[in-house]
Amino acid sequence: MFKSFRIRVGFTWKNLAELVGVSYVHNTNRRTFLNISSFQVLAMFRRGLFYSFLSIYLRFFLGLSVTETTFFATFPMVLNVLFQTFVWGVISDRYQLRRTLIILGEISAAISTFFVWYIHTLPESKHVAGYAIIIGLSIVEIFWSMSNVGWSALLSDLYPEDKRAGLQGRLSSIGAIGRIIGVWIGGLAYDGLSHFYEGWGFHKGLLFFIASGVMLVSTIPMLFVPEGGINKDVKRSSLQKNEEITISRQFLILLLAMIFINFGSNSVALIKSQYLSLDEGFNVSSSILSYIVNTSSVAIFIVGLFIRKLSNRLRDEILLLIGTVIVIISLSGYFLAEKLALIFISDFLAGASNVIILASSYSYASKLIPPEKRGKQFALFNATFFLSWGIPGTLVAGPVVDQLIKSGANQIFSYKMSFLTAAILVTIGAFILLFVIKTNQSAMTRAKIEHTTFNQKDEQIYNAAPKEAREIKQLQEIDFNKSAHSTT
Repeated sequence: MFKSFRIRVGFTWKNLAELVGVSYVHNTNRRTFLNISSFQVLAMFRRGLFYSFLSIYLRFFLGLSVTETTFFATFPMVLNVLFQTFVWGVISDRYQLRRTLIILGEISAAISTFFVWYIHTLPESKHVAGYAIIIGLSIVEIFWSMSNVGWSALLSDLYPEDKRAGLQGRLSSIGAIGRIIGVWIGGLAYDGLSHFYEGWGFHKGLLFFIASGVMLVSTIPMLFVPEGGINKDVKRSSLQKNEEITISRQFLILLLAMIFINFGSNSVALIKSQYLSLDEGFNVSSSILSYIVNTSSVAIFIVGLFIRKLSNRLRDEILLLIGTVIVIISLSGYFLAEKLALIFISDFLAGASNVIILASSYSYASKLIPPEKRGKQFALFNATFFLSWGIPGTLVAGPVVDQLIKSGANQIFSYKMSFLTAAILVTIGAFILLFVIKTNQSAMTRAKIEHTTFNQKDEQIYNAAPKEAREIKQLQEIDFNKSAHSTT
């Protein structure tokens, strides 16, 4: 049936590949991209469904403090980074495993998630139940870290440098579709279609069950994706050439910038839903909250469609700086907002910056990381992102809100000050990026001067040479051009 439809309208899988802007290299074909896209849609569906509402469940149903609600991201992400760096990254590099780690990680996480729900229903104390979820998700994250490091390395193995920023943008757009659907369904399931109580979806397990099922289903398309990894001969050759190379100075500066950018922007990610749900504030329902969250998803989808063109016109570090400035504007919007209209705009900007930062930083990092070191060094790069979902919330945003409330400030003001603090952190990251850009421009200028000087000296030597020598060089250039033309 699809074949006849394809003939009538002139649609082919190649058209779809061109539409999303992906070129296939390194044995990467159209089916591979479609399978990777399917995995991305399901992964983002699960994240939108589950994590968009978990913070308010811990805060308002189980009664944890603002700082305590950030623990469900802090502890799991610390374990995620440790296992990516010292376990799965090492295994990935040594055995060149990518797809296998993704599949095993998702299956293990799916099984573990079910038990997290069951165990959290056993304690009589809601406070203890909240910590059961935090500890349980920490264990689940160990398995997800296996999937995370395999995913980052796999994309670099399958696609060349000049395609990676566009690829990340397209995958973000495709993933945004899954996230929109996931957040919408999560908003409906959170209170049981408004037939039950706030938190019903987590308390009775429905959201846990859906998330586990989606993880299992997401492994099916990955079965048809290449394993990834680099050729053993290439790896051996690269190791010989890079025996003394560890981590480049440029990569370290990028990591420093990403720490401030990600830690600032994501420090308030977990408490946004709490702020919007405050009785004395906007007091939004779970369904309205899903619309606000999906504003960000819509931005991710739209900007992701154009990120490839932007990455072709602008250098990665310039594009990264633009995304960082947009984050600062978005956080300032939350700080100044008195009406929901500005909240919607700020969330749209947050989604746009998310795609720009993800695509440009990943592309820039992939150029700085040697192929044989992708597993371990991408684990370090991923650490700046994964840790940002917990640590800054626990050490910065959460304490700011809790301490201000304890000192007598109203909740609205307390939450707003956390957004201002986040904007300051991102601004520091922006200044580090400016240093990176200035350094790169200086290096490019020196290289251009050296190249020009070399050409001038070469021309002087050529002009000073005897007539016979110049004629011989001209003949050599003609022969070279002919051989080059015949080769092409």
